[in-house]
Amino acid sequence: MKLEVLPWIILFLPLLAATVITLFTLRCRTTSALISIGAIVTGFILTIAFIGANGFHPAVSETAVNWLSIGGLQIDFGLKLDALSLMMLLIVTGVGGAIHIYSFGYMHEDKGMARFFAFMSLFTFSMLGVVLANNFLMMFIFWELVGVSSYLLIGFWFEKPSAGDAAKKAFITNRLGDFGFLLGILAVWAFLGSLNFSALQDRIIEHKNSANTIGFFLTRFPLGDFSFDMNMTIIGLLLFCGAVGKSAQFPLHVWLPDAMEGPTPVSALIHAATMVAAGVYMLCRVLFLLNADALHVIAYIGGFTALLAALIAVQQNDIKRILAYSTLSQLGYMVMAVGLSGPTPAMFHLTTHAFFKALLFLGAGSVIHGLHEEQDIWKMGGLKKKMPVTFWTFIIGTLALSGVPPFSGFYSKDSILAQALNTKNYLLFAVAVFVAALTTFYMFRLFFVAFLGEARTEKAKHAHESPKVMTLPLIALAVFAVIGGFIGITNNYGSQFFVEHEPLSVAQQALEPLHNIFPMLLGISAVAVGLFAAFTLYKNAATDPLPAKLGGLATAMKNRFYFDELYEATVIRAHDFIAAVADWIDRWIIEGACIGLVRGGTDLTGRALRLAQTGNLQTYAFLFVLGVALLLYFVLGK
Repeated sequence: MKLEVLPWIILFLPLLAATVITLFTLRCRTTSALISIGAIVTGFILTIAFIGANGFHPAVSETAVNWLSIGGLQIDFGLKLDALSLMMLLIVTGVGGAIHIYSFGYMHEDKGMARFFAFMSLFTFSMLGVVLANNFLMMFIFWELVGVSSYLLIGFWFEKPSAGDAAKKAFITNRLGDFGFLLGILAVWAFLGSLNFSALQDRIIEHKNSANTIGFFLTRFPLGDFSFDMNMTIIGLLLFCGAVGKSAQFPLHVWLPDAMEGPTPVSALIHAATMVAAGVYMLCRVLFLLNADALHVIAYIGGFTALLAALIAVQQNDIKRILAYSTLSQLGYMVMAVGLSGPTPAMFHLTTHAFFKALLFLGAGSVIHGLHEEQDIWKMGGLKKKMPVTFWTFIIGTLALSGVPPFSGFYSKDSILAQALNTKNYLLFAVAVFVAALTTFYMFRLFFVAFLGEARTEKAKHAHESPKVMTLPLIALAVFAVIGGFIGITNNYGSQFFVEHEPLSVAQQALEPLHNIFPMLLGISAVAVGLFAAFTLYKNAATDPLPAKLGGLATAMKNRFYFDELYEATVIRAHDFIAAVADWIDRWIIEGACIGLVRGGTDLTGRALRLAQTGNLQTYAFLFVLGVALLLYFVLGK
């Protein structure tokens, strides 16, 4: 078997698993789970085999079959095999596989377990399609499949109204971003004449290398470089809309915290390594289409999202919501890095984040499982003795997320700080340092309250460690949360990724901590400040002391700065008003006019026909003879 076939097998194995479960094994929970787990674990093994044989730069970088040809439009169903897609392939199958195995223990008692694993496999197939797509149309199809499957997973417990509402909120909010993404794809086709990533990149390079805009570009950009740059800015911002939706950036960030209504493994899958990472991955994939103006907007949206989410996380009490806002904040970091022309630091942080955030979500699931579905951290306490494996793995994830050396998050976060400083964007650098301090503060607030001190409730007193099927994935992810940064540095991460997009020396400098002493020292100082503040306030706290110190600001943070209420009072109310007006116009004007015409025509026709219905036999005989005469005239006359 040729090695080029392996990526196709990796892609379609989860779809096959979802199909088999849905059609044949839906009544058998264990069999369904094993089929789903087997598909993604096999995909992980095949990914390692493919990379082991070819490295991150295979000889055949693209494989495709023609799918659609209409005039000048030719669409392939193809796979792009380069360092970027192969790294994401490892993350999705590796971290996703650990989450699947964990789910076997977490969902074991759930009656819908088979249906859950069918949805998980469908989601995995959709995400792999986004990662491997070699053109915009294929990416958009799988992009929408990710949205559908995430809707099914978030609303898995559909009997709960809150779960159904959260699923609809996620789906509709993502549609807003996806509408802009679709417009961007159409604009790419209209202005650049292709949807294939490689062909588009060649055309952009051709434009940059030419002395003036001639030939192909002259027909599309008659005003020269000004017109070209203006169109590329519009295209870049429209494409960014897709990332704003999927990666939950401001102002479409409101769906992600509510998505916690799904089972905890879903939260880990969506918020750690896959769905929310899709937006960052897409930006890195199409970086060559993003000009300086578009990147400037992207950087500031990312920085603002990182700060906003970190502030909100400080006053959340639900363990999963704290991690959800933490994910929002870290995604803001990644998007900011892309906007600062640093896709390598962005992908480096995406990789390490996948390890430690999946670990933290699964650790939170272990806590919830051990406390019989309790999620309020102020109803926990003393879990260190009750749940030792969960405790030690959770502290590793916390240290990695906070950026404590030598854990993986230290290296990737430091690379983003260095990127901000190298590009001389001192405002975003200051924001990133402040967010680093906030991250350490709210994570150790969670840790001190939930795991240390004395048990605050009966559930906490009777907490128990989770089974091995749940703790073993925690241990595996904890290992990578520790060594993930070393893997990136020792394997020269910058030389593997984006060599064609940014100078290798810049990537290496951003990734090398010792090359940038100043941002490294500030990052460590921010961690120390956040840890000291959390220790001082929460080491032995029975209640949260922060609201009394911050007053209205703490209330605003707890209520998520009232974004949901603002959208309810403006966007949703305006939508409802427009819908009501449209319904009135349709019901009373359009429908009324149509009914009036139909009724008027029917009435006139009926009155005319009644004139012929006299009841007189002579009249009927006359009309019959007249009809026969007319018929004979038309027949014989010809």
